[in-house]
Amino acid sequence: MKLFLFDFDGVLVESLDIYEKTVSLVLEKINKPLMRGREEFLELFEGNFYECLAKRGVNLKEFVEASADIFSQINYNEMKAVAAMLPVIEELQKNNILLVISSNDSTTIKKALQRFQYNGFFQEVLGSDFLLSKKDKILYAINKYQIAPEEIFYIGDTTGDIKEGKQAGVKTVGVTWGWHSKEKMATAQPDYLFDKPEDLLQLH
Repeated sequence: MKLFLFDFDGVLVESLDIYEKTVSLVLEKINKPLMRGREEFLELFEGNFYECLAKRGVNLKEFVEASADIFSQINYNEMKAVAAMLPVIEELQKNNILLVISSNDSTTIKKALQRFQYNGFFQEVLGSDFLLSKKDKILYAINKYQIAPEEIFYIGDTTGDIKEGKQAGVKTVGVTWGWHSKEKMATAQPDYLFDKPEDLLQLH
């Protein structure tokens, strides 16, 4: 049995536009606006999202409080499931355990999973309301499910995902259909770097 840990945004759903807009609104609300648009937004995912915010002088308590209202207004019609991912998830969940580990909040993720028919394939959703650090969430999963780290794969689309997966000591899988470019993902040196959802079946 293997443990597959999926990042949400960019891996399972196409949500860059809506997430960028949402985060930008929250940062404007607390007077810490993004000045360089998408480039600056994507830089927040070169490490742990919340640590990157803190390094830019954002008060995380303020950010989380301000985001509650704005995140509740997300329009799921602006979000799309990643094409070809559903059959891959269906296959991977046979005899394996699948979790979502994300810096998005669990309520948003669960609503989207239901909408895109991913519901029921994931044992748990560990969002920002559980712990802010993806590394800590991965360590929680290692401890809870008692699966050897070499049989645990964290699948992400940003260099920050790969860094946190490495810090937790699991296999890291970079995907190139998400938020960071293939070239950028390669700089993080994941154990695997895949271009298409079906490539993930090589890990099965």
